[in-house]
Amino acid sequence: MGFDAEETLTEEQIQSGLSYVIKDGIASQAMGILTGGAFLVAFAIKLGASNLVIGLLAAIGPLAQLLQLPSIFLVEKIRNRRAIVVVAAGLSRLCWLLIVLIPFFFGGKIGLAVLLASIIAASAFGAVSGCSWNSWMRDLIPQNILGSFFSKRMRIATGVGIALSIAAAVYLDYWKEFFVDYELQGYSILFFVGFGAGVLGLYFLARTPELRMAVAEEKPKILKLLAQPFKDENFRKLIAFLCSWNFAVNLAGPFFMVYMLKRLGLSMSFIIGLSIVSQVMNFTFLKIWGKFTDRFSNKSVLAISGPLFILSILAWTFTTMPEKYVLTIPLLILIHIVMGLSSAGVSLASGNISLKLAPQGQATAYLATNTIVNSVAAGIAPVLGGKFADFFSGRELVWTLKYTSPTGEFSLPTLSLQQWDFFFAFAFIIGLYSLHRLAMVKEIGEVEEKIVVNELVTEVRGQVRILSSVEGLRQMVSFPFSMVRNLAAQIKKTNSSNDSVEKQTGTTMKSG
Repeated sequence: MGFDAEETLTEEQIQSGLSYVIKDGIASQAMGILTGGAFLVAFAIKLGASNLVIGLLAAIGPLAQLLQLPSIFLVEKIRNRRAIVVVAAGLSRLCWLLIVLIPFFFGGKIGLAVLLASIIAASAFGAVSGCSWNSWMRDLIPQNILGSFFSKRMRIATGVGIALSIAAAVYLDYWKEFFVDYELQGYSILFFVGFGAGVLGLYFLARTPELRMAVAEEKPKILKLLAQPFKDENFRKLIAFLCSWNFAVNLAGPFFMVYMLKRLGLSMSFIIGLSIVSQVMNFTFLKIWGKFTDRFSNKSVLAISGPLFILSILAWTFTTMPEKYVLTIPLLILIHIVMGLSSAGVSLASGNISLKLAPQGQATAYLATNTIVNSVAAGIAPVLGGKFADFFSGRELVWTLKYTSPTGEFSLPTLSLQQWDFFFAFAFIIGLYSLHRLAMVKEIGEVEEKIVVNELVTEVRGQVRILSSVEGLRQMVSFPFSMVRNLAAQIKKTNSSNDSVEKQTGTTMKSG
């Protein structure tokens, strides 16, 4: 299959490309679910991984993004982004075959070493692929549908991911029950299925058309390429916002589960239930936020979803007063609802605004520089968070309202900060600063927050009205299985159309 770029793309090619990008997103999500997250951590623990090794596994991904620096040079040198993406992503996914073989040929420390080395290699090739993919998508996807397209892609992928998570968990439970002595091999099978999904994604990527990169008058050096985004005042302000935002989120985010397990003493099943609540809200609001990013602007969405997310981080400090109390569980449920709906807007709009503000033809350098800076912030933050947790473990800040009268005394604790609470508060403060930086960014189409809030309230009322009906409840329960069924039908229909076109083309050529 050739990887030649096109000088121009027809409307039919663009629509076909968008379809393949969505299918690749689903395949990539399936691979990510089956080979990452809790399944990867559980596999490592079964191999005997220490806390240090688990921490290294979590750090490899963000740190690998620093390889986007040489990736810029590679893209500018080869100038065929589709070829780079397919080859680099293919090498990344091949690394998982070595991980699949660990239970059969390696064990103990050697198995852990192979796991770490494979994850490092997979993440490194993935970073190279990601750099080229961002630039490729910037030129392929029409700007007027950027928000709705990516929200659709994320919603379908999220739905399929939820279904796969449930199926994988059930599979592992049955595997452990029937093959007690071969638990690691069960994970290998799961990873192999994920690898298969990744290979399917490569097929979709290879069929996605590419618009030829604009020819530069001169081939700039790598440092000159990296300097371009910082010379653009508006994009420089965007980098400052995203950098401070990612620092704030990653200062607190990695410790939410630790907080619930150790400080609040919640069971794992209850924590998973809270996570599902957050995912459902995320799925529900992706479509709404996607519509708003196209109708108004990404900045307008960030101006609403950002403060909601930051306030939900601060709310964690009120889940103890200073220990668990009657409002702890209701507050946790509310926090996960707000974090789910707001994170959907933040993740969608923050990614889209980078694509939108990166000039066409220079997207590679702009987006890679943005990714590098944010990866450094995201990598440093959890390390500092861990240091804060140890430093503040024996410290406490209490603010109590006290009323004394001749007949008695009344005290009301209004604030109690202990250990993790301190950097939840710090994350909130840094998040406020990042929102201040966002206000300085300029984007075409931005409107006052009041207009977006009014539209959001109208949309939410409509969603509640739909879901409150009998038919709405039935659809909600049948999701995500209906999503998978419809997706399979869509892929089958597309493949049939493609086969039909190929047969007609072959007939025409023979006639000629």
